[in-house]
Amino acid sequence: MRCVVLHADWDPRPGFKLGAKDIEGKQTYLGSRVWRNPRVVIEEKEIPKPGPGEVVIEVKACGICGSDVHMAQPDDEGYILYPGLTGFPVVLGHEIAGVVVEAGPGALDKRTNKPFKGGEEVCTEEMVWCGSCQPCADGYPNHCERLDELGFNVDGGFAKYVKVPARLVWSLEPLKSRYKGLDLFLAGSLVEPTSVAYNAVIERSGGGIRPGDNVVICGGGPVGLAACAILKRQGAARVILSEPEPARAELGLKMGADYVINPLKEDFVQRVLELTDGYGAALYLEATGLPTIVYPQIEQVIWEGRTLNARVIVVARADAKMPVTGEVLQVRRAQIIGAQGHSGHGTFPRVIESMAAGMDMTPMITKKIRLEEVPENLVLLRTDRKEGKITCVMD
Repeated sequence: MRCVVLHADWDPRPGFKLGAKDIEGKQTYLGSRVWRNPRVVIEEKEIPKPGPGEVVIEVKACGICGSDVHMAQPDDEGYILYPGLTGFPVVLGHEIAGVVVEAGPGALDKRTNKPFKGGEEVCTEEMVWCGSCQPCADGYPNHCERLDELGFNVDGGFAKYVKVPARLVWSLEPLKSRYKGLDLFLAGSLVEPTSVAYNAVIERSGGGIRPGDNVVICGGGPVGLAACAILKRQGAARVILSEPEPARAELGLKMGADYVINPLKEDFVQRVLELTDGYGAALYLEATGLPTIVYPQIEQVIWEGRTLNARVIVVARADAKMPVTGEVLQVRRAQIIGAQGHSGHGTFPRVIESMAAGMDMTPMITKKIRLEEVPENLVLLRTDRKEGKITCVMD
């Protein structure tokens, strides 16, 4: 089968030391510190076979994520931009929807609580949590001590078939009342990025909001756009999106934002205060990956606004350090909270049910491509921000 495979050279930066979870020459939790000279190629691989508790999914749709772009994008010294868990070579792609074609012994469908028979339309989590370590046992599977990730250090979904632990697989049956044919799988491929946003702003990471709260979303990429839809549905009074690209700004309004700020043409701080009658927001989502630029502006709004107990949720991955002023956090009783992943706490089934009940995420998909077009679009997305979500549709 044809696959999109990323290769890179293990060449640690000076001073890098292996961590407890790193494996010399194979994988690291600090990708941008180790992997150099990324290369994306189309290769042929054997069709995987499921083991106990596993299923093989025939992929129907798989979205390109910003992390895919940054894993394949070198900096001036040739190191990849993505700072997280990576192990190469690997088949990229983790926003997966498709059909179960084969199941190993003990692979159970959570919707029926019976073994998979084949033919089930499904999507899958990307975080491969073990279920046995302390964080998993404590209810934090996104922080699993034995974490693997589809499309990062385990072969992912830019392929005809992908092998996945059945515990990560969720039925798309609820979506069938709204989506037919290919549209079912396009919607299914959006469950993963939408769940990342849900985990950040609603679940244990961000703690959610109360109806009537103001929220500010910095960054109109897929996670930021998904957050617009989720927070408006949650009852936010004003959903304010900060996004300079006109096409994404327009898409943000379609997804649920009430106002859009262009931070390159407007004063972000003064505009947020103006739109909120001087109060600022209860929740700020940092979804740009540019914390050194964006965070100081968020901090200034918190300082000048009247809202206490504001939370800044950091969901975008970045190597840069945030310039934090402790006095602002202390005086305004504000918090900075990190959000990673999408697993656990009923996030996937809640997102699926929300989509089935009318939270349509499919407008985010602005371009559909074939497998052989993935490499060129990974390069395109380094500089072109006009698209919302580019999704690979399998033959």
